[in-house]
Amino acid sequence: MPNFLLKRWYGYRTVWAFLLLLTLTAFVTAYNWPIGLLSLCLVFVVVFVMLRAEMQFRRELAEYTTTLSYRVNSIEGEITSRLPFGLLLYDAERTIEWHNRQVAQLFKMDSVVGTPLVELLPGLPPLTRDKKDGSKEPLSLVRAEIEVGTETYDVRVYPEERLIYLQKMTEMAELRERYEKESLALGILLFDNLDEAFQGMDDQQRTLTIARATSLINGWARQYDVYLRRLSSERYMMLLNQAALDKLEHSRFVILDEVREATSDLKVPMTLSIGLACGNEKIGELGALAQSSLDMALGRGGDQAAVKVGQRLSFYGGRSNAVEKRTRVRARVIAHALRDLMKRSDRVLIMGHQNPDMDVIGAAIGMLKAADRLEVEASIVLDGDNPSISKMMERIRADLTLADRFVGPEEALAQMTERTLLVVVDTHKQSLTIEPKLVQKAKQVVVIDHHRRSEEFINEAVIVYLEPYASSASELVTELLQYIHDNMTLTPLEATSLLAGITMDTKHFTLHTGSRTFEAAGFLRRSGADTILVQRMLKEDLSEYISKADIIKNARVVLGGVAIAVTDEGRQFPQLLIAQAADTLLNMTDVNASFVIGSRPDGLTAISARSFGKINVQVVMERLGGGGHLTNAAVQLDISPREAEKKLMAVLEDIEKEEGLFE
Repeated sequence: MPNFLLKRWYGYRTVWAFLLLLTLTAFVTAYNWPIGLLSLCLVFVVVFVMLRAEMQFRRELAEYTTTLSYRVNSIEGEITSRLPFGLLLYDAERTIEWHNRQVAQLFKMDSVVGTPLVELLPGLPPLTRDKKDGSKEPLSLVRAEIEVGTETYDVRVYPEERLIYLQKMTEMAELRERYEKESLALGILLFDNLDEAFQGMDDQQRTLTIARATSLINGWARQYDVYLRRLSSERYMMLLNQAALDKLEHSRFVILDEVREATSDLKVPMTLSIGLACGNEKIGELGALAQSSLDMALGRGGDQAAVKVGQRLSFYGGRSNAVEKRTRVRARVIAHALRDLMKRSDRVLIMGHQNPDMDVIGAAIGMLKAADRLEVEASIVLDGDNPSISKMMERIRADLTLADRFVGPEEALAQMTERTLLVVVDTHKQSLTIEPKLVQKAKQVVVIDHHRRSEEFINEAVIVYLEPYASSASELVTELLQYIHDNMTLTPLEATSLLAGITMDTKHFTLHTGSRTFEAAGFLRRSGADTILVQRMLKEDLSEYISKADIIKNARVVLGGVAIAVTDEGRQFPQLLIAQAADTLLNMTDVNASFVIGSRPDGLTAISARSFGKINVQVVMERLGGGGHLTNAAVQLDISPREAEKKLMAVLEDIEKEEGLFE
């Protein structure tokens, strides 16, 4: 019985009341003893009555408690059995010892006692965790949703008590799945190369071609339950739900190939770019995400779909090379904006990616020249040399005007102010820059790059000149130089550095070149670029050539035209040599794509990928965490070369099953 019930009547107030009565009785007795004696008798009577009432209360309370305990004990088992959820107790071997009636009803069995947990509830997560000393301790609570047959259960496990609460939630799971499937998705479909495809056509031919492509798109939309609304001659809005989007992703957006193949008779086949977004965001936010996805698809060269669902961003298509833009309007607009930005800055810092190559140095020297012509102080951020630029840097350091224009990352950080302009060339990923802290600290950032856009991007950039059709960053910078200043004259070494960057990235003008590439090279040649000096910068050492041959001798051809070479265990090769081996391997007969895997001096394993366009090696490398171009990509992994080979083969086989490796 609770103490507050037992002590309720003889608290301090009651004691003081009795003491007061006795004191008053004593005073009365002192003045009139007969009355005092009578008062004393009355006091004792009151005390007796109170004690008797208390004893009676205790007897009745004890009887009530006994009756209540009996009633609770008698219905406890019935209540447990009638609970709307299941209860399970299991032993140390995780075998069921007891369960209530609801468990038997849920699993439609008379009894599950003696059944192992792993059989009754497959997919149950671990109930213990590892301690630092290697032992295991039970978790306080484990919660999971488990599917058993066609039913879904909400399971809560208390490992310390070996107790499981089990509740059927199939209807809730189905309702949630239905809600997710019916969630809204917004998309934008764009003909991304109408100007190029329609060049030279008359109005009638254009109308017929558009009608042919539109008919395909409308049929595709009806097949996949997509509502299309035409916004302009080249742009459509898409409305669909998650279920329809799942079907589109499963089909890998076959409309991309259908439109391209249907217009293959044109000089430049028409291609589509699609940006889609789905999630719980507001309609306005969903529209912004769809536009961002479309920008991502266009930034990667077009002819592909980018799908943003929550935190997941997926790409489909991208089987064709980016179409070269034939207008210089964009280059002129970017050049004028960059010129104004440089004039407002107190200093210009130019930085490329880690382990810079000739394209980085050439583009950086071009931007340095632009700043000099605008009379703005400028420096190139470089963190030491590497074998790919050593010959080039020897020539540059011998030039008095360029030798002292290079600064280290620490010095660049010290020089940066709020008005400093940072120009990032040949990359758009902050993590790949020579010093990512510079990007974080800079208030004004310009990005000039020719790689296909990846998910990681410097979003805070004031100006973005990202053109995947271009052969190199040096080509883009060469075009900008012609518009930044009316009287732009380059020194022979500056022009040669830019030409060397173009030559290296195009493999001597054999890969990823367009008419604009040759126009840029022509401008540089007229400016005094020395082609013989470029060849000297690109010369190989005999020892490097022998090392490259050692790599290539291990090559094997798989999947009908994919060459893979893995370096010997224990040997390390520079990144440049691995890339050169991939270039050489691609020139072998019946090889459509080459992958060279080798260990670098820094301990990482590098994979260099090359193709002639039949295989999108960028997609392959992205699945491994890297990136690049359709014909030129790479990735670095912190595993052994043999493990990297296994991962590469798994990705290639997955792509072959999903959509086929070759276009």
